[in-house]
Formats: sequence, structure tokens, C-alpha cells
Amino acid sequence: MRILHTMLRVGNLERSIRFYTEVLGMRILRRKDYPEGKFTLAFVGYQDEAEGTVLELTHNWDTDRYDLGTGFGHVAIEVDNAHEACEKVKQLGGRVTREAGPMKHGTTVIAFVEDPDGYKIEFIQKKVT
Repeated sequence: MRILHTMLRVGNLERSIRFYTEVLGMRILRRKDYPEGKFTLAFVGYQDEAEGTVLELTHNWDTDRYDLGTGFGHVAIEVDNAHEACEKVKQLGGRVTREAGPMKHGTTVIAFVEDPDGYKIEFIQKKVT
């Protein structure tokens, strides 16, 4: 068994695709409209679905905003340098909600950014071995 994807409901699919591809550097892997159900699915990731876990962006055509709730935490992405990753996000118009630095009660360097719908993305800096 393995994890295939995490699904996020998004209010504006094009805006979300731009964020995940242009700001976070993922690729759009596939996309399909379901007119009967009035929704579109777009899968984005750093590698093909057969090789790793990806994100499924679900856009229900009649919904432009969602309440995030309190159950969902974040999506974590490993980065070489969390400080540089935050600077790139800012340069591309993204929002950094926690600058890079050691995690509370630990030494791992982390940062948080938000996607256009308010979902948290955690950057975890690779440990030098």
C-alpha cells in the first residue's frame, strides 16, 4: 500500500494551478472536467503519480470559497533551503505566514506559506548529513 494523493477543494482552479506550478514548482499531471457533476479535478506534483504522492485539486463549479475547518493541518514539502524558498514565494506574490527558522522545541528548520485558498504548506529544510 501507499498514499496516492491528498485532495484539496479550491475556489478558483486556475489561480490554484498557477500557485502550485509557478510558485511551488510542481507540474500539472492531469486534468479532467466532469460536466455531469459540475466539477473539475486537476492533479499536480513534483513527480508522476506512479512514483510519488501528489495533490488533487477539486473545483466544484458552483463554489468559489470553502471554510477550511479545524481538522486539516498542512501539506509538507521538503526544500533545500527554507529561507530561500520563502523568498521565492514572496517574489512570486505568495504569502509567507511563518518565516524560516527552527521549529519550537526542536532544531529542524521549517516555514509556512499559504496557497490562494488559505491551505497551509510547510517547508521542511533538508538536514545536512
